Amino acid sequence: QLQLVESGGGVVQAGGSLRLSCATSGFTLDYKIIGWFRQAPGKEREGVSCIVSADGSTYYAASVKGRFTISRDNAKNTMYLEMNDLKAEDTAVYYCATEVQGKPIIAAMRGDFDYWGQGTQVTVSS
Repeated sequence: QLQLVESGGGVVQAGGSLRLSCATSGFTLDYKIIGWFRQAPGKEREGVSCIVSADGSTYYAASVKGRFTISRDNAKNTMYLEMNDLKAEDTAVYYCATEVQGKPIIAAMRGDFDYWGQGTQVTVSS
């Protein structure tokens, strides 16, 4: 059974940092894209960042570019999201997800991923 488990969320003051982790299990690393999404109360889910498995290329939403860094450790079957200079508007539930069909990034980052974790809450206090 495919599983993605997020961790690392919490409460942090504005300007602070957090590192989220996404541990994958139950399948080999044959996803096409692995990424992070977030959803704030009353807002639509937003694609935050992703890594393309084939070449390691990355994508960032404009709202987080320059502040967030995505990475992966294939030996540990884990993906990370380093979040710096956090702002109140970064408050959301963060989800990791994998896409296994090879959709174009822009289309996939609208939320069309195949497997999802349960989410981890990030709260930034101003």
